[in-house]
Amino acid sequence: MLIEGFKIHGSGNDFLIIDELTTTLTFTEAEREKLAKVLCNREKLGADGILFVMKSEHADARMRVFNADGSEASMCGNGLRCVARYTNDVLGLDKMTVETMKVNLLVEKTDDIYEGIPTFKVEISPVSFRVKDLPLVIERDQLLNQLLPELHDSLLFSALAVPNPHLITLVDSSVLQSDLQEDLATKVNQPNDLFPDGVNVSFVKELTPGSIYVRTFERGVGFTNACGTAMSASSLVTCSIGLNSLEQEISVYNNGGKVKCIVHHDEESNAYSIDLIGNATYEFKALLEIDIDQPEVFTVLEKHEYEEETKLYAKMRDEVQSFLKTKW
Repeated sequence: MLIEGFKIHGSGNDFLIIDELTTTLTFTEAEREKLAKVLCNREKLGADGILFVMKSEHADARMRVFNADGSEASMCGNGLRCVARYTNDVLGLDKMTVETMKVNLLVEKTDDIYEGIPTFKVEISPVSFRVKDLPLVIERDQLLNQLLPELHDSLLFSALAVPNPHLITLVDSSVLQSDLQEDLATKVNQPNDLFPDGVNVSFVKELTPGSIYVRTFERGVGFTNACGTAMSASSLVTCSIGLNSLEQEISVYNNGGKVKCIVHHDEESNAYSIDLIGNATYEFKALLEIDIDQPEVFTVLEKHEYEEETKLYAKMRDEVQSFLKTKW
């Protein structure tokens, strides 16, 4: 089987795109899982996950996200930007609707976040603060900037689904530089009584008014350069505790670069949504010859590097890292 795959990243959160939208490719569920485990291996092509871009009966395209461990994610904000970029390229639409596991979401091409870097705005919703929607097994309906003594005796946590499950806490530099995040995230992503399905764990630090830093341990992946839904959820949490404001642009920095988020609240329905705005940058395109029954046996027949895009994004990332060093 011949597969043309694109390596692309949003804030350094990298993916392989496989096109089932404009090609005749199709896969079984077992084949998707195998492909993700093999191709995302850092000793192979390497990626945090595979984005299958598919036909949809009621949207312009459909996105399915398979993590590097073969599990499927219900949403991925950085991945959605990458799908928006690819779909924009192949369909020529600047505004689109993309079907995800739980909801159809609006995406659109927007002003560059950094000169020359293709940038897309995507909708992150639905949002739920009900702990049962993560699920989180506690004797409360919500956890919003509160202690979770079963996990830690002093950190204040917020739990929400967007719709991926997230556990978020604001910390200082000393906590960020410790091993605590890895220890706690590992605990809640192994068999445990609190989060039976695991959870994405983010540590957030305020930088300046209107700007935050977010580092995320992703369920099914581990530490990544950035997690789009985590940055969106973290922005919402900072608004809920008065650190940032609704309807105002928030600069969100991460190890892979930066994005912007705007948190919206519909008072009539009491519903939240978040705009996630950031890059979608191609790294390379590769033509693979692969035995779908034994996907570990594959050959890269052709490979085209997007050198200029990569260099330009690296320039922005270096500027971000220099800025972060002044805030630690």
